Amino acid sequence: MASRDGDVQTLRNRIVNLEEEVAALRYLLTRGESYGPIEDGNIAKQGGCRVAPADDLDLAQSQKDLKDRTSRGVWNWPLSQEEYRRYGRQMIVPQIGLEGQLRLKNSAVLIVGLGGLGCPAAAYLAGAGVGTLGLIDGDTVEISNLHRQIMHSTRKVGMSKVESAKKFLEELNPNTKYNLHREHLTPETAPGIVAQYDLILDCTDHPTSRYLVSDTAVLLGKPIVSASALRTEGQLMTLNNPPRPPGDVTGGPCYRCIFPKPPPAESVISCGDGGILGPVVGIMGVLQALEGIKLIAANMHQSAETLLGGSKTSEPHEAPSLLLFSAYGSPAFRSVRLRRRRSKCSTCSADASVTSQSLLSGSLDYVQFCGVSQPLNLLREDERISPEHLQALRKKPGSNHVLVDVREKVQFDICHLDGTINVPISDLTAGKALQAKNVEFSRLFQERGPEQPLYVVCRLGNDSQLAVRKLKEAGLDNDGKRYIGDIQGGFKAWKDRVDPDWPEY
Repeated sequence: MASRDGDVQTLRNRIVNLEEEVAALRYLLTRGESYGPIEDGNIAKQGGCRVAPADDLDLAQSQKDLKDRTSRGVWNWPLSQEEYRRYGRQMIVPQIGLEGQLRLKNSAVLIVGLGGLGCPAAAYLAGAGVGTLGLIDGDTVEISNLHRQIMHSTRKVGMSKVESAKKFLEELNPNTKYNLHREHLTPETAPGIVAQYDLILDCTDHPTSRYLVSDTAVLLGKPIVSASALRTEGQLMTLNNPPRPPGDVTGGPCYRCIFPKPPPAESVISCGDGGILGPVVGIMGVLQALEGIKLIAANMHQSAETLLGGSKTSEPHEAPSLLLFSAYGSPAFRSVRLRRRRSKCSTCSADASVTSQSLLSGSLDYVQFCGVSQPLNLLREDERISPEHLQALRKKPGSNHVLVDVREKVQFDICHLDGTINVPISDLTAGKALQAKNVEFSRLFQERGPEQPLYVVCRLGNDSQLAVRKLKEAGLDNDGKRYIGDIQGGFKAWKDRVDPDWPEY
């Protein structure tokens, strides 16, 4: 029995010795591989982590020093005990390792926008051990944010989003430094803020901010991970990767290369108007964090001449691509190859007109460039009635009128006024609703007189104006004998001025 115990103890001692030797070897590998000679034995910073010359180190001496330091309670590893435990599961992934973890620790990432994209992106970057996270957003938390913006909570409604995010992230990882920018990015402030960071995550939701983020990042040599999401679909792309000066054709494309002209302002649909499924925007935000981690761990600032392993040749960067996600698509993910830098791009070409001076001077008007979607004003005053007028008509005994709700069926099913006919605006604009076989319009003509007034209502008072025009063009006004008009301000005005209990969504 004693012999068996002795054998067991011998094996334990051998394991301890081997573990110490492996630890010393890993330490030497981390300190010495890929960074070249360092003058005077000083520790130098290169590629995002600090290392020392390997040729001055002897393995046996290193093991002895390590044991001596450990026995004296002196920690001699590049990360703390807590950091090894915290990040160990990702460090053993070959693509990360200790080297990648040190790059993460020494990196600074700016997250522009702390909504549905920025929340999961910030959480995973902080969890991964990014050393500095910049958080920029000028908005406050609203209850309508909470189904998708996972860092915020009910008790934080009304709080600044950057403050809310900081509270969440500090509980997740107190090792990361959090820089708060309680503002919206502007051309005048963007260069000063973006210059502080190595990588930019564009988590905004409007073309004006996307062009601004891209222009600033290109001028300052920062790669960008950009994403968007609406309804059940999302997009992701990495821009200005590799980051090269304007005019260098080996650099990655910028946002203007992909979209030289902004979309018409009236075609830009927000989550508030078009809707968004929480997990969809969450997936895109997580993918942004993943791309950011990949860039940092692989040393995003490697030059074309030198890789982070001392190699004199560089592997070519992957061709830029756009990742498309559709929650109901099959397959759910598709990838589309993007063009490289445009030869006449106004930001990243040799003849670029967008410069640091033009940004700082405020001469670049991104709102004017992208356009502003103004409330429609298509109808004359006598073609519109107020919500109060509609309420009076509905209360009047024997009132003889038709009320058409042109919201999409999914919104109509959420809430609608009794006796309303639902004819979605999409059917009207496509011509489907005006066909004789349409059930609702057949009932409209068969059951009601040809001179009954017809009122049209929508959510905000824009689609209803378009619908009135369509109905009149189709001759449903019976040569002017039938009044056709809309409810000014739609159901938003109805809630504000008539029925405060109307569901707001």
